[in-house]
Amino acid sequence: MVSTRTPGFSPPRGRFTGRSRTPAQTIATETSSRPGRPPRGFSVRPFPRQRGENTFPPTHDRLNPTKLASMRTVQFLGCLIAAGWAAAFPLVSDLDNQRVWGLIAAPAYLLAGLLCLTLPRRFAAQTAAAVALVGAVLVPLGLLALHGRHQSEVMVVERSAHLLLTTGDAYLPHPAVVTDYNPYLPAMALFGLPRQLLGDSTAFARVAGDARIWFALTFFACLLAAWRLLRPSRDRAPLLPLAVLTASPLIALALAVGGVDLPLIGVCCLAMALAERDRTVGAGLVLALACSLKWTAWPALPVAVLLLWRLYGRRPAARTALIGVGVSAAVILPSVLTQADALAEQVVRFPLGMTAIRTPAGSPLPGKVLAGFGPTGHSISMALMTVALIGVAIWLLARPPVSAIAAADLLAAGLAIAFMLAPAGRFGYLALPAVLVIWPRLAARRWSSRRPVAVTRPLAAGAL
Repeated sequence: MVSTRTPGFSPPRGRFTGRSRTPAQTIATETSSRPGRPPRGFSVRPFPRQRGENTFPPTHDRLNPTKLASMRTVQFLGCLIAAGWAAAFPLVSDLDNQRVWGLIAAPAYLLAGLLCLTLPRRFAAQTAAAVALVGAVLVPLGLLALHGRHQSEVMVVERSAHLLLTTGDAYLPHPAVVTDYNPYLPAMALFGLPRQLLGDSTAFARVAGDARIWFALTFFACLLAAWRLLRPSRDRAPLLPLAVLTASPLIALALAVGGVDLPLIGVCCLAMALAERDRTVGAGLVLALACSLKWTAWPALPVAVLLLWRLYGRRPAARTALIGVGVSAAVILPSVLTQADALAEQVVRFPLGMTAIRTPAGSPLPGKVLAGFGPTGHSISMALMTVALIGVAIWLLARPPVSAIAAADLLAAGLAIAFMLAPAGRFGYLALPAVLVIWPRLAARRWSSRRPVAVTRPLAAGAL
């Protein structure tokens, strides 16, 4: 029998690919005596081929959002939409902090749009992004932090840190009002520790100890690390994309008034990037942090594990799964053993609208509208959410992701469905799936979720 094994190629150890540090690695070719022809027995195509993967030379996307974003008209329209969005808060919001943000951010967005149209092209985008970042993030955040004004979730996080240091438990045993509920898992209390260490006696302590500052720093650090992992080259810094994303109303409002979901956004993006690059220990630790912040991050663990299994095989996937589950269980288990009832009541039942005191998350999303019809509507909302999430899980198992972009898309789809159909929710929750869709694409410089495989051309005889 004639062997078909490629000479010099070791048998693959993974599920669909060989065990290598770079999943898109191609077979090195040697010089041939005949110009333009590969050596006998060697293939210029990666082996084995992955299902659903594009093995043709990478081409530019037909609709490249990066090119659209570089047009002055598109930039001006984006700033105009952001200004209109911010200007609506002083008119329709019943929260003082959101109204303050809208009054400051709306003029900043308008000025940024005018700069996009009038300044020379080579530095118009950078200047406009800086103006929007200062006006929509830094100024309102600084003013609110100096005066100790924030949404209730910031106070809840800082109080949980105080309880953890003084009593060893992060939850009040008998919540009486809505602000007594702590809907976060124990690791979220870490962001309240600076307040307990610095106090609030001076202006510096009030700002530096604010949990929002540490939410934002974690968000920035994770997105920068994900950019470095996914970027195909080091030819471009992420400062402008990160500034535009942060200055957008999607992130700026949350950062200025609360920001409790920002760390979750960052760690989910970083976990998918680490999984694509076969950083199993790092991915496991980051996933453990995500799963210890909010239970809504738990779907990120199976998505990242399936990505590792698809690219590198069972052992790396199992290693990441064991680290993620083991570390997060070690963080959550003490609260489960000492405050099981409080944990279930405040972390699970309260966000789902199943307690006597209703959550203040009341944006008119489909699930909230259905829940407004009473117990029957609440049950229909829960049933629809369950069926939809089962469908996403089946799709995930049938077509596991082959890249960080595909993994982030699947995670974003599941979270968006959960947020839309949950009996209680906010529009701000949709920032998590939105950034999961946007940021990996900006970092990898491609819009398609398929991971391109470059075809290595053989060297000519005289090339050396």
